[in-house]
Amino acid sequence: MYPDLPGARLTQEQCQVLAGKIPCANALDEAACFQAGCCYDGTDPTTPCYYGNTVTVQCLMDGHFILVVSRDMSAHPIILDSVRLAYAQAGCDPIWMTEAFVVFRFPLTQCGTTVQVIGDKLIYENQLISGIDIQTGPRGSITRDSTFILHARCIYNASDFLPVQVKVFLPPTPAPVIQTGPLRLELRIATDVSYGSYLTERDHPVVKVLRDPVYVEVRILQRTDPNLVLVLHQCWATPSANPLDQPQWPILVDGCPFLGDNYRTQLVPMGPASSELPFPTHHQRFVLSTFAFVDSAQMVLEGLVYIFCSASACSPSQLEPCRTICPSGVTASKSVLSVLSMGVACCWWWFQTHTGCSPGRVLNCPTSCSTA
Repeated sequence: MYPDLPGARLTQEQCQVLAGKIPCANALDEAACFQAGCCYDGTDPTTPCYYGNTVTVQCLMDGHFILVVSRDMSAHPIILDSVRLAYAQAGCDPIWMTEAFVVFRFPLTQCGTTVQVIGDKLIYENQLISGIDIQTGPRGSITRDSTFILHARCIYNASDFLPVQVKVFLPPTPAPVIQTGPLRLELRIATDVSYGSYLTERDHPVVKVLRDPVYVEVRILQRTDPNLVLVLHQCWATPSANPLDQPQWPILVDGCPFLGDNYRTQLVPMGPASSELPFPTHHQRFVLSTFAFVDSAQMVLEGLVYIFCSASACSPSQLEPCRTICPSGVTASKSVLSVLSMGVACCWWWFQTHTGCSPGRVLNCPTSCSTA
């Protein structure tokens, strides 16, 4: 948040505008210049008071908002020609744009500004957002830009309409990871729906009849940062150790159960932290129904079946909560802006004929496997 009050002085670095200085509005002398949150250079005869490399908000006594955004306000330049007022109607375009700055000036009662009265104060708020630069290739599209969001607030005295406070809310920098190193994941099978115990090497092979539930968990290993959130992106099955092998069967798609399965995978919500589960956000759980692959001749395939999950570690922020809503209404995890590290976890299953209980195929799972 910057600044809390008018008059906060900018740093020397923020005032190093080498070219294209834009004069600061309503700043007739050095004191007024600093009061407006601008830079002052007494050696410059043409533009001594000018906007710095930051975000400047001015609340004018004549009832106008001024919002100024510098391209170089952060380490990653903003695409200025995509910056716009989030809720504005036509006629609220920038009044000034250069290679380094974009300037908006508009009445407090227009361009999507909201107003509320709290006590003897009038609070006016508006928001700027930007687009992203999308690069399109032969097999997809990418971007390296984050969406810029700026929330501006002007507070006036209701009695005499004097501006008393200016606030700017910028998106925070994602929290840093406490530990560095490779992301190690483990995919393991629980013995029941409580996820209180898991299969071990001694339990191999484990027999399951087709359609029996399989309680799967993917977790981050050797990390103690409580801010990390494990995100499952895709989970799928193949008949070999090659994750690209065919045929494949999707289990999770973009973190959500595959909608084309008549026995749809169920996501299991994680509970609060406990002594048994100190970092619940490091875990993701789901339940799938035991199945067997069928070949093109409609014959059931015997042999190993491998399960793969692609995952990443996400650092939550106000812009990236690391959560999304699946089409079925089930909540899952997501990471778009704050992916810190990625990996793939796998488990392999063996199908054989069950001769004791029922016709059809059964499942033997060896326990768990992990990958770095």
